[in-house]
Amino acid sequence: MIYTVTFNPAIDYVVHTDAMQVGMVNRSHGEKIYYGGKGINVSVILKELGIPSRALGFVAGFTGAAIEKGVQEMGIATDFVHLESGFSRINVKIKSGEETELNGQGPVIDDAAVKALFWKLDDLQDGDTIILAGSIPNTMPSDIYEKILAYLDGRQIRTVVDATNDLLKNVLKYKPFLIKPNNFELGELFGVTLHSREEIAAYAGKLQEMGARNVLVSMAEDGALLLEENGNCHNCGVCSGTVKNSVGAGDSMLAGFLAGLEQGDAAYALKLGTAAGGATTFSEGLAKREEIDRLLQQLGVV
Repeated sequence: MIYTVTFNPAIDYVVHTDAMQVGMVNRSHGEKIYYGGKGINVSVILKELGIPSRALGFVAGFTGAAIEKGVQEMGIATDFVHLESGFSRINVKIKSGEETELNGQGPVIDDAAVKALFWKLDDLQDGDTIILAGSIPNTMPSDIYEKILAYLDGRQIRTVVDATNDLLKNVLKYKPFLIKPNNFELGELFGVTLHSREEIAAYAGKLQEMGARNVLVSMAEDGALLLEENGNCHNCGVCSGTVKNSVGAGDSMLAGFLAGLEQGDAAYALKLGTAAGGATTFSEGLAKREEIDRLLQQLGVV
């Protein structure tokens, strides 16, 4: 089983309007609601690719109930910790030529709630995968990723971390199965600017020296690079299409890559991850299987 963790899930309320005037009454010409959060995004794409997962995290109030119901109605199993007060956040995204976002803060996650999450981690079995993705709410311990990996250390569980800066650097000693920085985040970790695939591969190797087993680096219009724990380095070009959306593309790549590992080798996984990320970029919301398959053909997979 693959488990995803979303500490601060949200209802994303996307509003389309012809013109946005600050201080005035504005009217939309369309609205959509999505159930957001990096871990949830990963679960959605895994489901699209036929891979089951279980979504963990925290929900609160009427918005939390809506998130939980919405995720379950997409066919994704959930095991959220239910908080006793507050409500899960609503993120408002106004699209009017440019996109303006106002993200909610979310509920307070106290020590008792964190402890309840750790109890749920006891259900993980050898061979399972857990994905930790995104930032940490300011009401939680800043080292929660590190604590989770320490708690799971010594068990045969694949840990996947999609985070930045010290949040990522501090978990490397626990030898995560996979990490997924982009090329800019990779450079920031070492205080350098990376200009070529050779430099990116070299610094991905430094992360391996620090403990990471496999390093997947997304590089926007330059495609992606995978450095396997056996030393093999794979490159994949970018898919072509019209950019419509940037939200969830990295999560989609991660989900596609993990689904690809279930179905084939690392080279195939890299292509499936690239196709899934591209399919979300070229869609209004998260990618659908038909678009992912179409982009896989672009990458030479028939």
